[in-house]
Amino acid sequence: MNYMERYNAWLNEPTLDAELKAELLAIKDNEDEIRERFTTELEFGTAGLRGVIAAGTARMNIYTVARATQGIAAYLKEIKENPSVIIGYDCRIKSDVFAINTACIFAANGIHVYLYDELKPVPMVSFGVRELSCDGGVMITASHNPAKYNGYKLYGNDGCQIGAEVADIVLAKIADIDYFGGVKTMDFEEAKKTGMITMIGEEMEEKFLDVVQTQLIDPEVARRMAKDLQLVYTPFHGTGNKPVRKILARMGLTGVIPVKEQTEPDGTFPTVKSPNPEDKEGFAIAIEMAKKDNIDMILGTDPDCDRVGVVVRTTEGEYIALTGNQIGCLLTDYVLSRRMALGTMPEKPFVIKSIVTSNLTDRICESYGVTLYQCLTGFKHIGEVIYNKDDMGDETYVFGFEESYGYLAGTHARDKDGVVASMLIAEMTAYYMEQGLTLYDALQNLFKKHGYFREGVMNIYREGLDGAAEIKQMMKNAREKKPTTIGGRKVLALRDYQAGTRVDFVTGVTGEAGLGKSNVLYYELENNEWAVIRPSGTEPKLKIYCSVSGATEAEANAHAEATLNDMNALLAD
Repeated sequence: MNYMERYNAWLNEPTLDAELKAELLAIKDNEDEIRERFTTELEFGTAGLRGVIAAGTARMNIYTVARATQGIAAYLKEIKENPSVIIGYDCRIKSDVFAINTACIFAANGIHVYLYDELKPVPMVSFGVRELSCDGGVMITASHNPAKYNGYKLYGNDGCQIGAEVADIVLAKIADIDYFGGVKTMDFEEAKKTGMITMIGEEMEEKFLDVVQTQLIDPEVARRMAKDLQLVYTPFHGTGNKPVRKILARMGLTGVIPVKEQTEPDGTFPTVKSPNPEDKEGFAIAIEMAKKDNIDMILGTDPDCDRVGVVVRTTEGEYIALTGNQIGCLLTDYVLSRRMALGTMPEKPFVIKSIVTSNLTDRICESYGVTLYQCLTGFKHIGEVIYNKDDMGDETYVFGFEESYGYLAGTHARDKDGVVASMLIAEMTAYYMEQGLTLYDALQNLFKKHGYFREGVMNIYREGLDGAAEIKQMMKNAREKKPTTIGGRKVLALRDYQAGTRVDFVTGVTGEAGLGKSNVLYYELENNEWAVIRPSGTEPKLKIYCSVSGATEAEANAHAEATLNDMNALLAD
């Protein structure tokens, strides 16, 4: 069927939800909108589903969610006789509706469901999968996307988001299912009465927090500084409010000041343009509070509490937002240095970072004699390294992060954890405060020790079907070009992770890129620098990254800007 035929089939479906039918009637004379909604189907991949909440095959709605769930149910029934899943959801529009519908479909298919009784962070789903020995997990969330989005993350029995192989199998199952006639479901209350759905809540959160608390490096430092340390915290209307404030209270901190305007769950995110801790403008209210009370540090977690942003006051009194790389490097250095000093460093420790994460991490790990592993972007890849090297090997995982504000200490979860990261950032802040330093001071000391590193990110947004085609063309343009210099640095090699090749421009030898397949172009530059182009897996954008260094902050900043501009030029026809 073409897009108009799909549109009419939905519009004329007798069982179509009344609200969605009214929405479709409202666009009956807008062919461009119909084309956007019905030309394709919402793609199911390793990131699950993510899209704009609306009627249509390419949108997030009760039918696209139900169809995906039925396909997942078919997969789970094949791999396990009596499978079970755990389901969580965040504050977003219709997250609770999608979670309940998902639970009822699994239950109708004979799959036992553990459903959180209120919104919970992403890491509590990953934790719950392992704690309850489930065969899978689902989190209804669109992470830090704008309010019009929602999504559906699928986890395997290891607590990691699914890999490409499982995603392909599930996608094939989904393709065979009719949106309206192919889905089994049952009444929610009946499913609870029959024991097919078990509600879970406070008791699981306490177990989660118990395990998170074991990741404190030096529990006493926060207690010593409890009266002096103050910080402003915002959950950006999301799931972090209760667990983050609980874990900070468990540490003994009494000076945690919440941003009241942003503590209540609200999927419209009324106080911010975007609920993304990467964007400093979202911290505007928190910064005014910090200025008023003379506070040095602000914490913010995104709606599903798997990412953490930090704003710090400089020695000049300016409030600056740290990048995900800077936060991750500070945490890496703190975890390694304090474990060394306290004698708690395990044998054969290792750290993990993604390939688009700062090379400052390499210098830090080298200075402590700790192994550093790299992986493709996406925290599921960090989870895979933990499994291969820690679970199945003889090494011990101590910390991992990626530049997009995601961090994990401990193996209680196999995804980013904003709760454990908030706890460690608070402990780290207390430690440096006891030394008479702020986090900003500690960052400057890292640069003095290892060199001034600067990471750049450029986001190129292209929405809709035409936008997707543009992104595809831009990647094609880049692949056809072979630049000899980028940002004034010689290009030494190009790794094309989609092709799986590494071309050495010095020797002319072609080898393997390693790490697996992904639509990523990675340019190795002289001076141990790099630049990367990749399409986002969760948003309609192309991302350009670089990691450079310089003798001064100004030199590094200028070099990063030149590198990003040269990379952007590669995308043009």
